Amino acid sequence: MRGLGLARRGEALSILCLGAHSDDIEIGAGGTLLSLIASGVKLDVCWCVLSARGQRSEEARASAAAFLEGASSSMVEVADFEDSYFPSHSRSIKQWLIDVRSRVDPDVVFTHARFDAHQDHREVNQLTWNVFRNHLVLEYEIPKWDGDLCQPNAYVPLTASVLERKIELLHQHFGTQRSKDWFDRETFVGLARLRGMECRAAEHFAEAFTFRKARIL
Repeated sequence: MRGLGLARRGEALSILCLGAHSDDIEIGAGGTLLSLIASGVKLDVCWCVLSARGQRSEEARASAAAFLEGASSSMVEVADFEDSYFPSHSRSIKQWLIDVRSRVDPDVVFTHARFDAHQDHREVNQLTWNVFRNHLVLEYEIPKWDGDLCQPNAYVPLTASVLERKIELLHQHFGTQRSKDWFDRETFVGLARLRGMECRAAEHFAEAFTFRKARIL
């Protein structure tokens, strides 16, 4: 299958990453970001976490710095909207995102999936499409006990070493999450292996996204 690459070695690519919580971007698109940096793409990243307070804010900033090591430039912004109540804060979150849009014009926006079972994730998705209407949007997936994984239609193959680095960084930076029964190596490897099978990745692993609207030249 012919690939539609985002950028080649030496080319510049600007990315906006939106995550409701402090580990969402890393779980959903961390391997893709690591792969782009490793491939020599000149990556400019605006990394936005909408709900992270106290220790989780510290985790978010430290993790973002680790995942973006080697990027050409990066900006990390952490807000403190109330976890699990995003729909009731929709107006304020939209204004926050509009402010972000006034300062960055990304080539690609990574955001949550439209049919994610978590209400915060769904709200971020809806507001992403509302605020960033003239952008390429890729929706990432977050495994959870709700059983809400859908059928993606875009894949980024990962090398085994990139996947291991992603898992290493997740466990290194998110001590508050390690008690969750789904936050473990088996979950992350299992999902990456399934997505790798679906796109016939050379090293058997991939991250998957939903690709709803694009312009092909």
